[in-house]
This record gives sequence, C-alpha cells and structure tokens, in this order.
Amino acid sequence: MTTPGTVRPARTTSPTVTPLTFTSYVQARGPVLLRTARSLTADPCDAEDLLQTALTKTYLAWERIEDHRALDGYVRKALLNTRTSQWRKRRVDEFACDELPEPEPLEGPDPAEAQAVRDAMWRAMLKLPARQRAMVVLRYYEDLSEAQTAAVLDVSVGTVKSAVSRALVKLRQDPQLAADVRGEAPPRPAPRPAPRSPAPEPAAELAAA
Repeated sequence: MTTPGTVRPARTTSPTVTPLTFTSYVQARGPVLLRTARSLTADPCDAEDLLQTALTKTYLAWERIEDHRALDGYVRKALLNTRTSQWRKRRVDEFACDELPEPEPLEGPDPAEAQAVRDAMWRAMLKLPARQRAMVVLRYYEDLSEAQTAAVLDVSVGTVKSAVSRALVKLRQDPQLAADVRGEAPPRPAPRPAPRSPAPEPAAELAAA
C-alpha cells in the first residue's frame, strides 16, 4: 500500500538472452570461416566443400560445446584436420576430351606456377608435427596473432612462439621444398666412400715373397 502522492517504482525486467543456435552462428560467422577454408585450398568450390564438412562436424558436436566463444576454434581445427586428411587421400582425376581448351594469356604470375608453389608448401607442411602445423596455419594462413593462436589451441603464447620458430626452421631446411619452389630436382645425397681393403698382414707378405 502506498500513501497518496507517491509514485510506485516501475518493475524492471531483466533482458532475455536469446540462446545461440547453430543456424545463427553460421549466418554470423560464415564469411570469416569461409576465408579460413580458402586459405587452405586455392579452389573456391573445394573451400566451400571443406567448410561444409567442418560445419557438419560442428553441428554433430554442438550440444557438447559448452563455451560458444570457442566455436571458431573448434571449426578451425575441423577445417585443418579435414584438409590434412584430404591431402593424404588425394587422387588425381583424369578427364578425356577431344580438344584441349586454349586459355587466353593472362598478365601477371602464372596461376599454375603459383598453385604448384602452394602445393609444395602444403606437402612440406604435412611433414611437420600436428601441433606445429596447426600453429603455422593459424599464424600465417589465418593471420591470427600469437595470442589469438594460443587462445584457439589452449596453449601459452610462449609455446606458440617456440613451436612456430621450430616449424619455420624445418621448412627453410626442407630440401624438397626448396627444389620444388625453384623448379629443380632435389639434391642427391653424397655418395658414401668405398670401404678400404685391409692392409696385408706381414705373414702373408712373406709367403708371397
């Protein structure tokens, strides 16, 4: 009961928080995730298929992902793992045709050469341990900072720095990668010297005399 002349304070209602759904997440983050997929493959169609596969895995695990702030990291891991699996199972499909199309010459770098360099780089990346490969992809393909990479993979920034540094050293010292980028044959290992025959024993020399 209120006395005359007093104003009853209005009731305040807490704003309702709409739960994040899978559909709303894909609509909001789809373009960013597609850019990540395109950094892993040069073919736009392959990138879309790669993203669809990763999103399917995310949808199946949706109820188990409690922290929705970690969704981007989950999808990026799915993209990386799926792409790695595709490279391991990669096949070359051949198509027969009566005439080979003659593409019009384009100015600038040769697309085939650029693709060959990207393929060579990814083959070298597959030789890296899984954690180092994931960090290199996030740092240089996805262009994340060291702190962001550490947050996605749930490691320290120092771990990211040391792992990426070791990975870059391995890539620089990869002779196959250097040969593929220059279009040269990989260096052959130096031949081993022939074993020397043992010197004759004194008794054998006297008998021969």
